[in-house]
Amino acid sequence: MDQHRCQWCGDDPLYIRYHDEEWGKPVSDDRTLFEFLTLESAQAGLAWITILRKREGYRKAFLDFDFNAVAKMTSEDEHRLKSFDGIVKNRLKIHAAIINARLFIDIVREYGSFHEYIIGFFPDRQRIINDISDGRSIPVTSPISDAISKDMKRRGFKFFGSTICYAFLQATGFIDDHINGCHCKHRK
Repeated sequence: MDQHRCQWCGDDPLYIRYHDEEWGKPVSDDRTLFEFLTLESAQAGLAWITILRKREGYRKAFLDFDFNAVAKMTSEDEHRLKSFDGIVKNRLKIHAAIINARLFIDIVREYGSFHEYIIGFFPDRQRIINDISDGRSIPVTSPISDAISKDMKRRGFKFFGSTICYAFLQATGFIDDHINGCHCKHRK
């Protein structure tokens, strides 16, 4: 028997697995949050499925998303990664991943964790579960994503505008935008 799920994942097995096992599930682990920050930033201007298909390449290229190790990458590493087949070979996005890792560390030092930084933008520090009647009514930004993106840009983060930030918040479960009736709605 088929389970009711959000329409956006269609029938692609990779999308379905991502939807059912990850999207909207609350994440508090900093390494996983850095992974999604890196992947969402790489996705700018591309289809998410493109990034999902390259996820293992990103995992190898960016040292299993160990933000402390990525922060130590050099211009030589950037040059090498421009030829790495498993990722989007955009020089600015590769550079952004390294810069963002350094800034991620600054936030972890300041707040104790990246999760603490992000959840601090939410009313009563609680995740949001939106009432989504169908896929056409899923927002792409919010006042919270605007505020986080603005603060992160002020800190120097790259490729993290409000739309990318909102996608990050959805992916990591800070915001649950599963459609009403989806078997993944209201995860705790």
